[in-house]
Amino acid sequence: MGVRSISDRRKAMAKGAGALALALFCVLGIALVQRQGLLDAMNHGLMGMAGRARDSAIGGSVTWLMQGASAVGGTAGRLVLLTACCAMLWGRRRRCALWLLSVMAGGTLLNLALKQIFAAPRPDLLPHLDMVNSYSFPSGHAAGNMIFFGALALLFGRRAGYAGAGLAIALIGVSRVWLGVHWPSDVLAGWIEGLGWLALCAVWLPARRGQD
Repeated sequence: MGVRSISDRRKAMAKGAGALALALFCVLGIALVQRQGLLDAMNHGLMGMAGRARDSAIGGSVTWLMQGASAVGGTAGRLVLLTACCAMLWGRRRRCALWLLSVMAGGTLLNLALKQIFAAPRPDLLPHLDMVNSYSFPSGHAAGNMIFFGALALLFGRRAGYAGAGLAIALIGVSRVWLGVHWPSDVLAGWIEGLGWLALCAVWLPARRGQD
């Protein structure tokens, strides 16, 4: 039992590490292609569509929605949600709360490191509708919320939870393009980064190990 458990754990860790390595390779590929200008047509096209939509009759209402989504998915918003979730889990599922805290802390550090490595400037195609003071690639909102809502979906493991997580992740990611502060490729890279980190962290998911 012990030998099998160790062997299974090693296999799971290898798969998780492989998934993260693949994700980081994809992020690197997107960064290199983006720097060569090969994504300009897509990035400018999609952000241009967002700019025209912002000027439409319903643009103001949609902008209000996008600003709200971006605020919820920002650092302060995620911290409030994380604190609330950990407080609810602490009584009966303490290991899950600690796992969630560790996942978020590690994911945040990973994104900050990648931003410093790539040092990509923010888009200047549209006026920014949000205050930003960090590098653009990969999107911290996209990565952070892929990790946070994805981790919650893994913890609770319900179809409605996965659907809700997917909706939140998509809306927050799109909001960053709508607000003019991220290229679509920044958001895509953030999603991939977050997914890779989740794949690695899922190896230690307490609910799957029967620790709660």
